[in-house]
Amino acid sequence: MRRYGKHTDEDDIRSRPNRKGNRPRTHIRPKHEDAAEGMVLTVDRGRLTCLVEDTVVMAMKARELGRKAAVVGDRVALVGDLSGNKDTLARIVRIAERTSVLRRTADDDDPYERVVVANADQLAIVTALADPEPRPRLIDRCLVAAYDGGLEPLLVLTKSDLAPPGKLLELYGDLDIPYVVTSREELENGDAAERVFEQLEGRVTAFVGHSGVGKTTLVNALVPQERRRLTGHVNAVTGRGRHTTTSALALPLKGTDGWVIDTPGVRSFGLAHIDPSRVIHAFPDLEPGTEGCPRACSHDEPDCALDQWVTEGHADPARLYSLRRLLATREQTEGD
Repeated sequence: MRRYGKHTDEDDIRSRPNRKGNRPRTHIRPKHEDAAEGMVLTVDRGRLTCLVEDTVVMAMKARELGRKAAVVGDRVALVGDLSGNKDTLARIVRIAERTSVLRRTADDDDPYERVVVANADQLAIVTALADPEPRPRLIDRCLVAAYDGGLEPLLVLTKSDLAPPGKLLELYGDLDIPYVVTSREELENGDAAERVFEQLEGRVTAFVGHSGVGKTTLVNALVPQERRRLTGHVNAVTGRGRHTTTSALALPLKGTDGWVIDTPGVRSFGLAHIDPSRVIHAFPDLEPGTEGCPRACSHDEPDCALDQWVTEGHADPARLYSLRRLLATREQTEGD
């Protein structure tokens, strides 16, 4: 066996030839400084539909991103074929830092959280006042997810012709949540869309609600033609159709720079990932009172400093009750 001395010349060292003739692997990743900026509109079977300027482009995630996944609403950098022509495919090489995230778990025992939407400003929680009956526990859970993820909530109550909204609105009055009340007739003739539109201009709004409440009907009225244009592009590329409510889809609001993101109907909204210390940020009148709380305080225990804060008159007791009611949803099911 040949032994090399202390001052061996590099040219004297044998190297194993590359039999395949391709380039050797490297850990240095390209910077893609010329990548185009875009927004993810929908995700379907590993293919991501993106908007690059005014062109709808189909893309896939680049290998260098590893396990990092892009979701609807993400701002991304793309390279490759950006023509948007049929059967073309670009690559997503970067995902920008998110300003907000809407997350959920399948249930409260599931440790794996799923990011549903990124970079939304607002969460529109659509619920019917009757047929089906409203589910306050599910609304509470959506509110907690919104506060935790940095989204402002909006209540959209439908079918007011079947039941009055007063009782449900009273439950959320102390939270100062903006709301819109609509009827079935208003959903059908477009009046509901006009009134909801006023709350959406210039903002990215994710819509959430369970089946039968009129969510998709409302979204279609807000963005006529856009769903058909974008889903038609997806079908042409994948060769397979998918029902529009089975995956989140971002749609531009005509005449404004706002966006509507329609999400699939939910049966449950798991909160296993929620941290109480983040939810408190949505209660600026209560947050200063937490300075005297014990470490990892749940804000619903004997030593919680919020009780003293409210007793001293710094905040309304109803606000503390509302906070604790929302946090309690992490320990209860929607049907409780």
